Amino acid sequence: MIQRIQSVYLLLAAILLGVALCMPMGQFLAPDNITSMVFKPLGVSLTDGSLQSTWGLFGILLLSAIVDLCTIFLFRNRMLQVRMSIFSSILLIGFYVAFFIFMYMLKSNLEAASFRVGWALCLPAVCIILNYLAFRAIYRDELMVKAMDRLR
Repeated sequence: MIQRIQSVYLLLAAILLGVALCMPMGQFLAPDNITSMVFKPLGVSLTDGSLQSTWGLFGILLLSAIVDLCTIFLFRNRMLQVRMSIFSSILLIGFYVAFFIFMYMLKSNLEAASFRVGWALCLPAVCIILNYLAFRAIYRDELMVKAMDRLR
């Protein structure tokens, strides 16, 4: 049922989360302000070529993208769609909490001077907004169906 607007919102959210999985979320700058370590959802690329793992962030984004994709196909059960879109938004809020915890822990462990935020960090926030718009559209459909049942 891709012709429904909530399906478009959920599909856009899943695509944006897929893009966020691959893009760097930011960079740690060393005290010399020249050397940088790239922070991606799967890990931080260190200057010696190794990787400091942050796979939890990757897992949260991947799970949220899968939930958004699966929610599209639950069009026969609108209340489950509502719950799934709320769950996806809660996962994305948890992503931001986990991201800031990882950022502060890694900043002290890597002895970085500063952290420069990447543009891909805003994509989960856009997905939260898209999930909210999908929630409103699904709930509006549910109210319309209930109103039609009352008229019969």
